[in-house]
Amino acid sequence: MATKKADWFVYIVEAENGHLYTGITTDLQRRFSEHQAKQVGARFFNTSPAKKIVYQESHPNRSSASKREAAIKKLKRKDKIDLIAQ
Repeated sequence: MATKKADWFVYIVEAENGHLYTGITTDLQRRFSEHQAKQVGARFFNTSPAKKIVYQESHPNRSSASKREAAIKKLKRKDKIDLIAQ
């Protein structure tokens, strides 16, 4: 029996200072814990700790997740906030 490949997630994390960070992962809880511990990349959180995951969406593969991540990163802050509010 073939095992199902893990879904990829695009996520937005809000930092304590209110700034928004967008990333991708196959394990949201692990990645959020890494952000909180300030380990494994994302120097973004060196100035203000990760507070909470405010948005997430699932993708079938890394390629589509990366494309969506790039599209979200190009959005203006107001548009990201509108996306989170949906």
